[in-house]
Amino acid sequence: MNRFTVHASPEEFERVFAETSEFMAQQDGFLRHTLLRHTDDERSYVNIAQWRDAGAFRRAVAAPDFQPHAAALRALSTSEPNLYTPRRTVSAKTGAR
Repeated sequence: MNRFTVHASPEEFERVFAETSEFMAQQDGFLRHTLLRHTDDERSYVNIAQWRDAGAFRRAVAAPDFQPHAAALRALSTSEPNLYTPRRTVSAKTGAR
């Protein structure tokens, strides 16, 4: 999970983030991610990513090819990255009315 505070235009941040997403989607162990923008503060984002394991994520961000992506995001925002382990997932009940 990574919280971003954007100090550039949100459109530019989302464009650069999309390029980073393309890179990450090609990395071994990447499963999916969702980028969320705060409802009331267009400069506040959270990215929730799922990886096969923490090691796969660490290898992806340590790859030399990732560094330009990281630098581009740092130029547009500050971030607070953290790794979490899933403990519980709840989905809507099927057929609930």
